[in-house]
Amino acid sequence: MMIYNTLEKLKEMKLKGMSKCLEQQLAMPESQSLSFDERFGLLVDFEDSVRRNLRLASRLKRAKLREDACVENVDFGVARGIDKSVILGFTSCEWINQHQNIIVSGPTGVGKTYLACAILHSACREGFVGKYLRIPRLLDEINIAKANGSYSKLLASYARYDLLLFDDWGLSPMSADESRNILELVEDRYDRKSSIITSQLPPEKWFELMPDPTIADAILDRLIHRSHRLKMKGPSMRKFKADNVKETKDK
Repeated sequence: MMIYNTLEKLKEMKLKGMSKCLEQQLAMPESQSLSFDERFGLLVDFEDSVRRNLRLASRLKRAKLREDACVENVDFGVARGIDKSVILGFTSCEWINQHQNIIVSGPTGVGKTYLACAILHSACREGFVGKYLRIPRLLDEINIAKANGSYSKLLASYARYDLLLFDDWGLSPMSADESRNILELVEDRYDRKSSIITSQLPPEKWFELMPDPTIADAILDRLIHRSHRLKMKGPSMRKFKADNVKETKDK
């Protein structure tokens, strides 16, 4: 039959969504009652959905999120100083369109990384390209790039991301060279792209992490003044979850 020839051509053309939807229509006699426009519309919608999902999967793979997190799974039941309406507001990603930043500060274990990854996940769903970066490893990567001559290429690659997540900012003081490298990275993105920064220290304490006050002032000026501030508090979520698991086992 001609319809099966069409099905094979769709597969050859790698129109996986349309071919799968057509197979479903052929297996459902009731679909024959639909008009040509309706059936064709379903084919196109299915193909569009498949392609969107593939692009999202590609963006998430590229982002290399540390946590398998999404905003829908953020626990707002535990008092941690985060406003649900504010967090959900970030999912529109208008702050990315305006090249703004988000700074998440709070004690260890409170869920900063999970929340930041959830926000980055929502950006990927909206079509933005992002990447998770842990500051200690980023600094090592930059040092290696400087040694092998790929430093400029590395900075250029990071400058192209719509959103970068800098996790564990301020775990230890930066050297003069490291702070200059961070300034170069931040400068390339200022007023062009967006960033999320997580830190145990509030931004007021970041100045003390860098030996050169001029470099420190330049970095903070580019990060803080266009940022949304989230100050998290409360108990360690790791301990909270561990206690819940123990309580469940005891029952």
